[in-house]
Amino acid sequence: MSRGTIARCSTLLVAVLLCLCFAAVAQATLPARLGAAFLPERLGRATTLEFAFSFTAPAGQVPPPLTQIELRYPDNLGLGLSGLGLATCTAEILDASGPSGCPPDSVMGYGAALTGIVLGATIITESAPITILRSPDQEGHLAVLFSAEGTTPVDTRIVFPGLLLPALAPFGGVVSVGVPLVPTLPGAPYISIIRLRATIGPQKVTYYEQAGGRTLAYQPKGILLPHSCPRRGFPFAAQFSFVDGSHTSARTAATCPARRRRGGASRH
Repeated sequence: MSRGTIARCSTLLVAVLLCLCFAAVAQATLPARLGAAFLPERLGRATTLEFAFSFTAPAGQVPPPLTQIELRYPDNLGLGLSGLGLATCTAEILDASGPSGCPPDSVMGYGAALTGIVLGATIITESAPITILRSPDQEGHLAVLFSAEGTTPVDTRIVFPGLLLPALAPFGGVVSVGVPLVPTLPGAPYISIIRLRATIGPQKVTYYEQAGGRTLAYQPKGILLPHSCPRRGFPFAAQFSFVDGSHTSARTAATCPARRRRGGASRH
């Protein structure tokens, strides 16, 4: 083998190794944070679940676009007794009319997502409001729809489905959400979710019922907390999948409410 051939092979080997190194960096685990709380936090009472997650991308970058979210929630939450989602809505109605076209009694919660894309050296972000609605059950599983409204850089409505599925202990179930890829400007990357915060429960939710020929507004009951709290709090866990094939995860626990002593004082 000639010296020129050896040199070319060496150069090719270095290039391959550099590509592998860059690929490894691109696939590195993206730091994620998960938060969860009950509002109000009273054992044996109905409440609203607040959850949030966020990602920390390198300076000047945004996270890769999400494709899947798996959010595991604690056992013994009374979701079936929550009084949420008495009616249902469909993706077709949301696409055509948005949440306003759905029955008010299908709304299960609200939230907002901070999204972003990188154009040149500039990160463009937008806060998009989210509505969570009940949709028709699928194969016996409770189904929900997330509707997000975007205006900049693209005026669009994003609808993505979720299913409540069984999960192994210490969790009571998992909300499996498929996140669609949302194009932006021609030649620009898909939209990325930087952080999201949402609630499921009666907070800011109004339902209506007919009584005596009148339409009465009321708040649905909410998620029923059990009468006891796990020793380390109510556990939550999330698994996130991205379009580049990478994954990351996060865990947290909603704190146990302070116990009441006789006489009204509280202790932990």
